Amino acid sequence: MDITSSVHAEIDRAGWQNGVLYLFVPHTTAAVTINENADPTVQTDICYALSQAFPDHPAFRHLEGNSDAHVMTSLTGSSEILFIEKGRPVLGTWQGIYLAEYDGPRTRQVLLKFISE
Repeated sequence: MDITSSVHAEIDRAGWQNGVLYLFVPHTTAAVTINENADPTVQTDICYALSQAFPDHPAFRHLEGNSDAHVMTSLTGSSEILFIEKGRPVLGTWQGIYLAEYDGPRTRQVLLKFISE
């Protein structure tokens, strides 16, 4: 899910100008990542590639049956760091911020912590 506009809105609401923004997802089966946002099929391709590389497998021993989601989260990560300049995240031309949901749908949180210059 593209959360770039939500992050922009929170930066505007808080009035953050110049510093470092930490994003953290406090979940074991969801992640936050930065990738291309110009072509929405990139999201689909990433999800497809991860599900092919790490399918649910009978050898997984986790009782909840979502070990594949835990593996994907470990690989994509539960945090990102962004520079904020003049109230805007410093992102490449084609980049966006994504919440990756590997075991849902569920209600998720993305926590933000801003450190000013």
